[in-house]
Amino acid sequence: MPRALLPPDMARPLWSAAGLLFVGLAALGVALPILPTVPFLLLAVFCFARGNRAWEARLLAHPRWGPPLRDWQQRRAISRRAKVSALTAMGAGVVLTALTAGWPWWLVTLGVVSLTGSWIWTRAE
Repeated sequence: MPRALLPPDMARPLWSAAGLLFVGLAALGVALPILPTVPFLLLAVFCFARGNRAWEARLLAHPRWGPPLRDWQQRRAISRRAKVSALTAMGAGVVLTALTAGWPWWLVTLGVVSLTGSWIWTRAE
């Protein structure tokens, strides 16, 4: 069995700190429409599962954010509403890039959005 890079008593605070960082980024995502919220919360849950189980449980029990986090954790599912919201925001990003950066840079954005958008759309609901 491979040895851990850090002993558990040193790794837990680092996992917890990373979880707090991702919760902070998720909080910014609530206010900034271009920044996602749930993906950062998913990363926070991942980190808290390794650093602070109580904080993980609090996130999973949250009335607003808990259900999508549990759906992803249990079934790898994304609700239709979340899919439509994500794809709409991504489409707006492509349009904004086309208006501000122009040719050919908006094609890069379109390519990334096409790949990630198709991945999002094909997840279970």
